[in-house]
Amino acid sequence: MWKEYTVTYKSDNVYDNWVHDAYWQFLIIPVENETQKLLEFDFANSIHCINQYSINGFGFDTIKVHPKKKFKQISFEATFKVLKSNESTPNENNFAKIETSLNEINSLNFKIDFERYLRETSLTALPKQNKGIFKFESNTGIFENLLGLNHWSHSHLKYIAGVTNIASTLETILNQRSGVCQDFAHLFCAVCRHNQVPCRYVAGYLNHESGYLGNSQMHAWVEAFVPGSDG
Repeated sequence: MWKEYTVTYKSDNVYDNWVHDAYWQFLIIPVENETQKLLEFDFANSIHCINQYSINGFGFDTIKVHPKKKFKQISFEATFKVLKSNESTPNENNFAKIETSLNEINSLNFKIDFERYLRETSLTALPKQNKGIFKFESNTGIFENLLGLNHWSHSHLKYIAGVTNIASTLETILNQRSGVCQDFAHLFCAVCRHNQVPCRYVAGYLNHESGYLGNSQMHAWVEAFVPGSDG
């Protein structure tokens, strides 16, 4: 079953002094795959700069804006119409066998192919004293381990707004055991990568229908790759 959604993005930028040179790169175009189709979109700015479209190193569509005249105020507005299917939870039986999966993620070729999704960053680096905070079970499938990590993250951290910022490290988050969705996602990424499972941080909009907490709000989560899966 498919359902159509309309997403509107707005941003207003006001400066005290004249801005003579500026660059923006927007990564807000919805991805297209087997569960989501982009029907149409419009992107405009208030000073009528030319929008430049390109694909970045990760394969995502981007919009670049480089004003040619000075300004003190600039606004951006985008509207996207997306057709989304109801995606079911993956079935462990569709994935490679446990031993085969573990051999694959530990192979040199796999580590080379997925290096950019396995490397530590300043926000996904587990502190030395927390390296073993959650260990994947070798006798359990990768997908089941990810489900376990998801449940553990939810129980280990408490959702509290305002106690972290975009630069908060995992050391801070783990010490206070609280944060917001981006902090949960950074911890999930860090544990995945420490256990050789490629993953990436994702941001977007949630819509679980009216009446649910967080409905139609910006959210952060993690996409992980499981050997033997279709994706």
